[in-house]
Amino acid sequence: MGPPVRAPRARWHFWSVAIFILLLSSVGIRAWRDLSQPDAWHYWKDQYVSPSLTSQVIDTLHLDGSGRGRRALFVSGTIGPAAASWFRARLDEANLAAGDVVLLASPGGDLAQAMIMGEIIRARSLATAVGGSDASGRIKPAYCASACVLAYAGGKPRFGVLGSALGVHRFVTTRPVNDPVAEAQRISGAVLGYMTKMGVSSSIVEAMSETREIRWLSPKQALAMNLVTEPVEKL
Repeated sequence: MGPPVRAPRARWHFWSVAIFILLLSSVGIRAWRDLSQPDAWHYWKDQYVSPSLTSQVIDTLHLDGSGRGRRALFVSGTIGPAAASWFRARLDEANLAAGDVVLLASPGGDLAQAMIMGEIIRARSLATAVGGSDASGRIKPAYCASACVLAYAGGKPRFGVLGSALGVHRFVTTRPVNDPVAEAQRISGAVLGYMTKMGVSSSIVEAMSETREIRWLSPKQALAMNLVTEPVEKL
């Protein structure tokens, strides 16, 4: 009996290449379908191409005139559709410990992502403050508005910096919905539940519901709502 007949190597090579091309095409089609949705594209862009937030590690942040310094992560910019994943990664890189500070400066952005950021802050027992920082680590006033306030609410404690501002307004959806009233009630309920969990008075939701424009809270109002828990009198 003669040796077994084997298929020519060229044939096996052809089928290997063909199978590889089919698999690659299948993955490409699925990826294209995912990215063809506007929300998916915005998420992918925010996650991998051009994140809407930026960050900087501050080794010694001076919150007041006591001379005590804290390690901090300064986060600024708009809260995009992939902000929470980006934020978690930056916290891991910064290696903050419980009691360290997340310093925020943002006009707001994605409501759901901001709440997730706040949950991450609370889970890691981090403090929050609104402001920037100079080269010496001395805090500078800034503002935190709209969805940023929800991320700020995750802090424990929440420092109130002299000259910084917290702004709130009514949250509305930008996507088409069948029942705008029901959607508004759903958003309001979600915000109320979140703020209550973070120890903020329900009166903040009342303040939000009063206007679609930014309402800047006075230090006294923010303290009365328990949004600020540790006022800083000196810079």
